[in-house]
Amino acid sequence: MNEAPKNIAAGKNAEDAGYRVLARKYRPRSFDDLIGQDAMVKTLSNAFESGRIAQAYILTGVRGVGKTTTARILARALNYEPPEGDGGPTLNMPVMGRHCEAIMEGRHIDVIEMDAASHNGVDDIRQITDAVRYTPVNARYKIYILDEVHMLSAAAFNALLKTLEEPPAHVKFIFATTEIRKVPVTVLSRCQRFDLRRVEAGLLTEHLAGIAKKEKVSAEPEALAMIARAAEGSVRDALSILDQAIAHGEAKVTAEEVRGMLGLADRSRVIDLFESLMKGDISAALSEFRAQYDTGADPAVVIGDLAEFTHLVTRFKLVPESKEDRSLVEAEKKRGSEFSEKLSVRALSRAWQILTKGYAEVNSAEKPVQAAEMVLVRLAYASDLPTPDEALKMLKDGSGAVPTGSPAKSAAPVSAPRMSMAAEGGVRARPAAQAQAAPALANIPRLSTIEDIAALAGEKRDLKIKHAIENYVRPVRLQENRLEISLAPNAPEGLTMELSAKLTEWMDKRWFVALSDQEGGPTIAESLAAKKVALVQDVRADPLVAAVLARFPGAEIVDVRPPKPAASESEEMDEANHDFDERGDD
Repeated sequence: MNEAPKNIAAGKNAEDAGYRVLARKYRPRSFDDLIGQDAMVKTLSNAFESGRIAQAYILTGVRGVGKTTTARILARALNYEPPEGDGGPTLNMPVMGRHCEAIMEGRHIDVIEMDAASHNGVDDIRQITDAVRYTPVNARYKIYILDEVHMLSAAAFNALLKTLEEPPAHVKFIFATTEIRKVPVTVLSRCQRFDLRRVEAGLLTEHLAGIAKKEKVSAEPEALAMIARAAEGSVRDALSILDQAIAHGEAKVTAEEVRGMLGLADRSRVIDLFESLMKGDISAALSEFRAQYDTGADPAVVIGDLAEFTHLVTRFKLVPESKEDRSLVEAEKKRGSEFSEKLSVRALSRAWQILTKGYAEVNSAEKPVQAAEMVLVRLAYASDLPTPDEALKMLKDGSGAVPTGSPAKSAAPVSAPRMSMAAEGGVRARPAAQAQAAPALANIPRLSTIEDIAALAGEKRDLKIKHAIENYVRPVRLQENRLEISLAPNAPEGLTMELSAKLTEWMDKRWFVALSDQEGGPTIAESLAAKKVALVQDVRADPLVAAVLARFPGAEIVDVRPPKPAASESEEMDEANHDFDERGDD
């Protein structure tokens, strides 16, 4: 854990220095203070003990993991001299040495820090190459620390290469960057590279708890866990958020205050929302989402939290020991474990795909709330779909039996949506009203052909789906409550799912529509077109029609209509009178 540093300037106490933000106040001053970087510390320790000290180092990692701080600690270790003198480069620095204070404050004359973002030209590098010829003033090494080194221009990198490869014995280089891929390979090959890792959330939570204790601040463990997760492995970000939380909560850090400050949803309520979605209870899910939004939760954050919890449940299922993560709250451990036992990996993967895609949609939407609700609707309805292996089993099962563990065989309270667990852990859900519905009513038609389905769409006055059925659906197999199809080119996206939903609604029972790898029969439109072509050919073959076409070159058969069914005598009389009236008008 980090220890609180001593006063920055000699001769000044805390009151003179004024308030310092936690990220500066608790900045590590030795390798013992660094957290989460054990691999790097061990490598450097072995190198220093064996005297294998490189001429250049490059530190890389995301923001806030301690690149600049590590560079200063490394410079301190290279120039460490105990107060009594003598000594040599070492990582064991029990007390502040002769140069340590100035180095850690960035004001030592022989440790030169340069921001490569604002000093990225050839002239800036030329100043370094000219100055390396001179020995240090009072330290062991002259050390150059270049922060954000990837910002140097190509010419500046080239100007640095020769000096970097063969620097004088009294010069060391330490580079820091967040964009290691932008650093030329010629530079990387001349440096010893260290990748600073993100700090694990559990370790970061403990670190924050220790700092809160030193600051004499009351902090709830759940609140610190929220801060650690929000920081995403960045110690600096975590300390900045903690600083803000202390000010926001008047020296008391609570989960409720942090949640409101960061626009987060209550973790237990996110899990409640997840449960409603997995049950397929869209009404309860939308109500819970609106309640969270009304209390200040950001729609994108809610979707992101659902995706995070989905990932957590998946980890619990595949890596059971991950339940011991110290950054998790009790609700996540207990209920996440329950879901991991009930939900299949396929169901979790499908939920993850919907949520991650929906997260991007919500972030880019003009109306995030509506976009988030549509993501939840999509996820809730997807929870009722069978997994691919179950769908295959249903297609192969000609009896129409529902796979083991399906809703029809699940026991659930009548007043709540049904959640059933398949033998392999799969989940199926359907609303309670649907589960309690009576068998198909007598007035519901029986569908035996694709034409019957198109006719039903016409009766329901859904011209859009009727047009899609007629022009894009190629039937493969039609059985009881199951339709297997292939699609014609340019078919509307989502047609299969929409047709399944419509048939379920119209027939008052679950219909399953699946895409087949078989070609399928012609669409209704293709069948009608083929019949028309055949009819035109038959008419063209008639001797009388052929004679007319020969007598009038260029004439075409525009349309052929089948003969009307035989009419009764009275109907023929009425039609004749109608024709006579029309001729009389002429």
